[in-house]
Amino acid sequence: MRTDRLVAILLMLQRREQVTAAEVARELEISERTARRDLDALAMAGVPVYSLQGRGGGWRLVGGARTDLSGLTASEARALFLVAGPASAATPAVKAALRKLVQALPEPFRVQAEAAASSLVMDPQRWGSTRIEHRPPRFLDELQDAVIRGVQVRLGYVDGNGAETERTVHPLGIVAKGPSWYLVSDTEAGRRTFRIDRVSSADPTDDPVHRPEGFDLAESWREIADEVDRKRTPLQIQAVCAPHGIGVLRMALGARLQVGGSATDGRIEVVIRGHNEYMLAGELAGLVEWVEVTGPPGVRDHLASIGNALVERYA
Repeated sequence: MRTDRLVAILLMLQRREQVTAAEVARELEISERTARRDLDALAMAGVPVYSLQGRGGGWRLVGGARTDLSGLTASEARALFLVAGPASAATPAVKAALRKLVQALPEPFRVQAEAAASSLVMDPQRWGSTRIEHRPPRFLDELQDAVIRGVQVRLGYVDGNGAETERTVHPLGIVAKGPSWYLVSDTEAGRRTFRIDRVSSADPTDDPVHRPEGFDLAESWREIADEVDRKRTPLQIQAVCAPHGIGVLRMALGARLQVGGSATDGRIEVVIRGHNEYMLAGELAGLVEWVEVTGPPGVRDHLASIGNALVERYA
């Protein structure tokens, strides 16, 4: 708490050039005695601050010295500098910029910021999985620059079938989903999403992007992701699950599971999405201890066939 107050006092000094202990106490809701102690602590810690006695006096920064961290509290600064650490997924340019920003902090706060940068290690690999290093796609920087500058791009693209096309797009934003990067754009054919690792060329033009009024990238991506999920799992089946098995289903099926109310026998009604009947029956065969599929009949038939095959193989 005190570190936050000291940063707040420093920012007050930068904005107002001079403050009194009474003003500090009133703004930070502390006593004048505590405000004076905090101001003395800044000076003793090496911040170039001094006091003027008498009428019209107060506290000032020597020579109008500045530390431009406008509005940041100490906790916000620590959170920001976590991004600069070696475990961060930020680009090298972002990390370098944040490390320079660390040097703009007064000495009393710099230690905590530097400690924050090295206090966290993130290992995104699951236990037992193969370690894969994902590198940013080739044209990521060019496309991000086009989004920021608001210019159209002549885009070369190779689709999933290997067919290459070229078109002019209006870049609206970039989204990182897992290890993959996507460009959200408007085109002559409407809103389109491009996987950036499939982009074969990206040539910015001088023509401005026609950005839809009220466009929100996060909301647009939610709509895109929901549509992709529906296309990837077009089949819906109905089932009932033992109450103690709901947690198992959530772990196995994730967002493809929709939990409903209780059936007359106490089991829980659920809806499960999948790619097709056979593949979904294969997934659910290992969950038969908790789950009974009620429809469609084709999934039940596949489950019975899988059960007969297992009995024949292992009985």
